[in-house]
Amino acid sequence: MILFVKNTFFFLYYYFLFMCVCLYDIELFPFGLKIWKRFRGDDSPPAQLGSSRDYNVDMIPKFMMANGALVRVLIHTDVTKYLNFKAVDGSFVFNKGKVHKVPATDVEALKSPLMGLFEKRRARKFFIYVQDYEETEPKSHEGMDLNKVTAKDLISKYGLDDNTVDFIGHALALHKDDSYLNQPAMDFVKRVKLYAESLARFQGGSPYIYPLYGLGELPQAFARLSAVYGGTYMLSKPECKVEFDENGKAFGVTSEGETAKCKKVVCDPSYLPDKVKKVGKVARAICIMSHPIPNTHDAHSVQVILPQKQVGRKSDMYLFCCSYSHNVAPKGKYIAFVTTEAETDNPEVELKPGIDLLGPTDEIFFDTFDRYEPSNQNTVDNCFISTSYDATTHFESTVEDVIALYSQITGKTLDLTVDLSAASAAAEE
Repeated sequence: MILFVKNTFFFLYYYFLFMCVCLYDIELFPFGLKIWKRFRGDDSPPAQLGSSRDYNVDMIPKFMMANGALVRVLIHTDVTKYLNFKAVDGSFVFNKGKVHKVPATDVEALKSPLMGLFEKRRARKFFIYVQDYEETEPKSHEGMDLNKVTAKDLISKYGLDDNTVDFIGHALALHKDDSYLNQPAMDFVKRVKLYAESLARFQGGSPYIYPLYGLGELPQAFARLSAVYGGTYMLSKPECKVEFDENGKAFGVTSEGETAKCKKVVCDPSYLPDKVKKVGKVARAICIMSHPIPNTHDAHSVQVILPQKQVGRKSDMYLFCCSYSHNVAPKGKYIAFVTTEAETDNPEVELKPGIDLLGPTDEIFFDTFDRYEPSNQNTVDNCFISTSYDATTHFESTVEDVIALYSQITGKTLDLTVDLSAASAAAEE
């Protein structure tokens, strides 16, 4: 996909949705079970799956944190007027061999079966500290400078055990590994606060929202807004080639004998394979089911995080489930994904801990894809390349990359201070 913008004043309005949805090359299979042709080689899915046109399957689905950066970007760009969201029913974590609802406040900590009586009290004190913490209010710091104190030291102060640290660090703060423990605690605390604040926004069972009809609605909404300000899409252009001058600087993109000239090229790794490096591989299972994920309170939409230590791995595993409640499947059908950073060449075996939590599946497809990150110098070649999607089932890491790219391209720091009530208006509880 190529995008042209006539008026640079409105660059921001186009750029973010383009980056978040298009340049990351989200694979979308709306209007039918086209995944059947991709993985099974034919266009005849079984009749018992329901009408093909009732499915909208996002190949790399991700939930949005209700108070998170992507929602702020959508409000900042005014694209929310073209979108409808629905709150996600549940947020869960796999701990000690069972699936548990993620507690995010002091009240929920006291009710959670994740912890024993004394651990609940310690966790409650930690959550109260996080809830009350204000960076500009020294009285709330309790004598700790979170820019110097590590997350491990902060956790030690409250005496939390390893299982509690596991679900807080991975299911609330959404860290992908344990390296955060040796980093300054400020980011850790801000992440936990964001989770709790997002959870409170819709008073539901999770801090996440998801577009009705799936992520395919994002580029459609972006296209509508782009057209208002003179943006032009060129869809399905074959064999796009980035053109470089004698100094190695990009000056345009050629397709079908025509060259669109530009000063900068922004793209995903597939367009410039010689300017990226492989950094990993994601394994995923795509499942069609006739029931919600067991032990998730019959949630029609849910995220379950399996922290690495809980499944004997070096990286976390993620379960994403959506259904007819978000208009992505026929009545009574659920679409679930199990994803993780691949550590072997056998996704069927590697994903088994997550698949076992799903219960019976109607159909299951296995897939892997490589992850890349840019290795070029964008100041030299004028090419700004996004990082491939990771295995997470939320947009937090993706938006960090988008904002970093924005700063590299414009030389500006983006202010995402917005009125979040616009997101509430676009969301159906």
